[in-house]
Amino acid sequence: MSELAVALAAGLALMVAIEGALYALFPDAMKSFMAQALGQSSTNLRRAGLVAAVIGVGAVWLLRR
Repeated sequence: MSELAVALAAGLALMVAIEGALYALFPDAMKSFMAQALGQSSTNLRRAGLVAAVIGVGAVWLLRR
């Protein structure tokens, strides 16, 4: 497996572990967060997702250079 594939798989696994920990530790807060997200427009969710993706890619780029 290439280094890129290993890095992507490790990043995905870490993301799943963190999300699972959040649901296990703070289930009520996660329910509240999901309810708030349902109340947002698709445009707002899309913008927030794009900002998060850009920040994440930037952070990975800074850490790996």
